[in-house]
Amino acid sequence: MPMSDQPKKFVIPTPGEPVIPFFNWGGMRALYVKEVKRFFKVQLQTIWAPAFTTLLYLIIFSVALGRGGREVMGHPFATFVAPGLIVMGMMNAAFANSSFSLLVGKMQGTIIDYLMPPLSTGEMLAALVGAAVTRAILVGLALWVAMLFWPGVDVIPVHPVAVLWFGVMGSTLLSLIGVLTSIWADKFDHSAAIQNFVVGPLSLLSGTFYSIENLHGVFQALSHANPFFYVISGFRYGFIGTADSPVLIGAISLLVINLLLVWANYVALDRGWKIKS
Repeated sequence: MPMSDQPKKFVIPTPGEPVIPFFNWGGMRALYVKEVKRFFKVQLQTIWAPAFTTLLYLIIFSVALGRGGREVMGHPFATFVAPGLIVMGMMNAAFANSSFSLLVGKMQGTIIDYLMPPLSTGEMLAALVGAAVTRAILVGLALWVAMLFWPGVDVIPVHPVAVLWFGVMGSTLLSLIGVLTSIWADKFDHSAAIQNFVVGPLSLLSGTFYSIENLHGVFQALSHANPFFYVISGFRYGFIGTADSPVLIGAISLLVINLLLVWANYVALDRGWKIKS
C-alpha cells in the first residue's frame, strides 16, 4: 500500500520515555479554565453581586460617617475607605471561590474528577488558587470602574506596584485559606463557619473603615497581628500614598504567610487528608 505523507493522528511515545516530562501545563490549564468557566457561568452571582454589595457599604458609610467634610489621614472619608472596600471585596470573592470546589466535590461524590487526572499536587493547587485569584481580580476591576465615576471618590492609583502586589497577595491569602477550608470541611456549614467567624471579623476589623491610629494601644497591637490589616493598609497606600503601617514589612509578612499556607495546603492535598479514603 502507498505510504501516506500525512502526520499520524496519534503518536506512540518511545517505551520508558515520559509523556509529561516535568510539568503538566496542559492539564493545569484545563483545570484552571474549568474553574473559571464554572464561576463565569453564574457571573451575576459571583462577580456582579459581590461588587454591588460592596458598593452599598460605600454608600452607607459615606452617608453615615462622611458628612461635614470628614477626613481620615488627611483624605476625604470616601476616598480613604474606597481602596479598602475594593480589596475586601476581592478577598471575599477569592475565599468564596476556592472554598467551594473541593468541598462540593466531596459532597457530590465527584472529588475523583480532581484526583484522577495526571496532575501533581502543586499543579492542582496552582490551578485552584489561580482561578480564585482571577475571580478576585474581576470583582476588584468591577468595583474600581464603578468607583471611578462615584462622586467625591478618588481611586486613581498613586503607586500601581503596591496596588498590584497587595491585591494579588491578599487574594492569594484568601484563596489558600479557602482551599484549606474546602479540604477540612465536610459540609457547607463548616465553610460558612469559617466565613462568618474568621474571615468576616478579620476583614471588618482590619482598618477598612478607620485608621488604627485612633485605637488604644492594645487594639493597635491586635490589629498588627491581623494579616488582613496589612493587605488593607498596603492596598490603600497604593491609591492615596498614605499607610498606617510600614508598607515593606507588610509586603514581606504577607509573602511569608502565603508561603506557609502553600506548604500547609500542599501537605494536606499530598497526603489526601479528608479527601482520599
